[in-house]
Amino acid sequence: MRVVSLLPSATEVVAALGLADDLVGVSFECDRPPGIRERAAVVVGGLDTAGLGPGEVDAAVRARVAAGEDLYTLHAGALADLAPDLVISQNLCQVCALPAGTVRDALAHLGTDADVLTLDPHTLDEVLATITAVGGRAGVPGRAAELVAALRARLDAVGAAVAGRPRPRVAVVEWTDPPFTAGHWVPDLVTAAGGEPVGAASGARSVTTTWGAIDAGDPEVVLVAPCGYGLDAAVEQARTVAGHLPGRTVWAIDADGLVVRPGPRLVDGVEAIAAVLHPDVVPPSAAVARVSG
Repeated sequence: MRVVSLLPSATEVVAALGLADDLVGVSFECDRPPGIRERAAVVVGGLDTAGLGPGEVDAAVRARVAAGEDLYTLHAGALADLAPDLVISQNLCQVCALPAGTVRDALAHLGTDADVLTLDPHTLDEVLATITAVGGRAGVPGRAAELVAALRARLDAVGAAVAGRPRPRVAVVEWTDPPFTAGHWVPDLVTAAGGEPVGAASGARSVTTTWGAIDAGDPEVVLVAPCGYGLDAAVEQARTVAGHLPGRTVWAIDADGLVVRPGPRLVDGVEAIAAVLHPDVVPPSAAVARVSG
């Protein structure tokens, strides 16, 4: 099986299924497992946001979209040369990865009959279902079933640890300039961790908001999880958030690794959030850091 993954979360899923050696093509954003971009061809390029702050990234993306320019570029020739059996893409977010329709059109133009699997999870359960889907298409349904069962067992363990305890109100900030509330599966992570999501609904899209609206939701914890950023950058941005929300308890989390990528590590995210909300019954996590409150 020759697999091309066009989004980081799918690359992580393929690797978690023990198929990392079958990956022949990836996106420029795929960074796990380590070294994957050196072992597989990079067939998708995109906007380089290294060194840009949230406001600069937002402005650059909006300018490109307004001008009708693509955020991602498919290297069609390289894709054809790889002769993939399976191509994994998404239609969830045009800012996050190349849309599946673009991939299908390119493959049709090239005369390549690769199987295209489109992943569009909106909830935590749907994320777990994508693992089953990838395993089925890649010919390892048994491995997928075992992985999903192991992830659900960990979720059940967190659920048992926090059962019957008060649920703190949690606002998750997915972007800071302008502020966005977290959507899709992120409210599910909070619920699974023993919290009550504030200003967000399971399966709904992330939306712009105001600091006043976030504060009006009276969150006991504000979790800063900026899309695409690791813990260090999240801490830096969380300090800005704390300035907008004085008196609130603000935490930062490794969003890129544990919150925004719809793959197996979302369960690590649940465990990390539970450690924030229920530190006396859930072990501490190195993926979170308290900033204020």
